[in-house]
Amino acid sequence: MSHDARFGPGRHVRLPGPLALDGGGSLAPVEIAYETYGSLNDDASNAVLICHALTMDQYVASTHPVTGKPGWWRRLVGPALPIDPARDFIICANVLGSCMGSSGPATIDPATAMPFAMRFPVITIRDMVRAQALLLDHLGVRVLRAVVGGSMGGMQALSWAATYPDRVRAAVVIAATARHTAQNIAFHEVGRQAVMADPRWAGGDYYASGEAPTAGLAVARMAAHITYLSETGLTEKFGRRLQSRPDSPNGAKTLGFDADFQVESYLRHQGISFVDRFDANSYLYITRAMDYFDLAEEHGGLLANAFRGSATRFCLVSFDTDWLYPTAESRSIVHALNASGAAASFVELATPFGHDAFLLDTPELNRVVDGFLSATR
Repeated sequence: MSHDARFGPGRHVRLPGPLALDGGGSLAPVEIAYETYGSLNDDASNAVLICHALTMDQYVASTHPVTGKPGWWRRLVGPALPIDPARDFIICANVLGSCMGSSGPATIDPATAMPFAMRFPVITIRDMVRAQALLLDHLGVRVLRAVVGGSMGGMQALSWAATYPDRVRAAVVIAATARHTAQNIAFHEVGRQAVMADPRWAGGDYYASGEAPTAGLAVARMAAHITYLSETGLTEKFGRRLQSRPDSPNGAKTLGFDADFQVESYLRHQGISFVDRFDANSYLYITRAMDYFDLAEEHGGLLANAFRGSATRFCLVSFDTDWLYPTAESRSIVHALNASGAAASFVELATPFGHDAFLLDTPELNRVVDGFLSATR
């Protein structure tokens, strides 16, 4: 897929800011790495913002420069797909706090000429959205035809509609929630503690040594990855099947703590491959931002207040095997949208893939998104 000639691959901008933060204080300058696909039309009415999930990045439909893998949403974004660069000007920005070029803990602090590390300010989902708004201003995009996201990307889509209702014509929110439950927070805390218990973490100051806390981050990824899957999917894919292994000399099966079960080997692979492309401190910051997300609390304790008077049209999609953000979470958002008078459609899709269904081959999802976006043109 080719980029607009005006914007080459690996786009990056440094904006002067300051960016006011929910935690107090501000950030300046603001670094934003992003990718674009397609061209902005003459009246700047065809912009579609894609918001990425926790461990994703701006390479939504182009080759990842570190892994060499194709874009993470090539099933939804591309020629003749629901979000098409022949029709749409597609923007995807690396979120604030991440590690693929936007301001985050690995960024150099102008005051010290050293990486911020854990001195980077704690951020929120709304802070991420405000940074994206700065980018859109820079690109000359005043109003979005649509903002689309799954998981944490769906949180951003909701926050966009609540924070900038006059800038969002339509919002597609997939497998998301309006706030984290105690269980969500608990799983994230296990991951954070795994990172911080790694001796190489060194209080976050591991950049100079080149010895990142890869062991702790791999465990964090393994724990999180379990929540992205479903019991049905794990059983179908792995069951209790064992890895092939040699018998002991007396013919007995060898027992021990290697990755004997196929599911163990799979999780270890997920953990090891993750540390090559992600920064441990960024993992701490972004999971914390997700835990702090509570759209109702941001609007007087009532979720409907976040959307009252909004002209944005909403499409919500959940998956029946998603136990990380189950269908009940999407229904509560729909009820709030109905109470606020906002236009909303909702569907629960059947899939064995659990939460990760929004990233996998789910033809029904493409049909829903395509139908909704077609109606908004």
